[in-house]
Amino acid sequence: MEDRMGRGVEAFASQLQLEPGEVRPWLVERFGERFAEEALTAAGGAWTDDALSLRDRSLVVIAALIAQGGVEERLRDHVRWAVEHGSSRDELEALAALLAMYVGYPRAAAGAAVVRSMLDEIGA
Repeated sequence: MEDRMGRGVEAFASQLQLEPGEVRPWLVERFGERFAEEALTAAGGAWTDDALSLRDRSLVVIAALIAQGGVEERLRDHVRWAVEHGSSRDELEALAALLAMYVGYPRAAAGAAVVRSMLDEIGA
């Protein structure tokens, strides 16, 4: 379990642009000890499995966040991370456009706006 927790810390450190030692306190401060432990354990498995590349995982997570709606701040973080994992502006914009057909235009448009804003912000 410790190894999985450590992998979760590394995944969150990369995503949140924190030092590994800052991850747990950051999560605990915002969400509490129980949530922090669950998030770190889950991330230790979800983001380190070899079946999907980090790029593919990023695209799946962005699609899920756009479909869910109302999680713009998390979406911003994952757009930056997707670019770090090799996704291009064209891919991310195409993903948001494709989702319009499946999750509805209002939700996809809101997601597309966040994606484009973040891509502009990071210069991607």
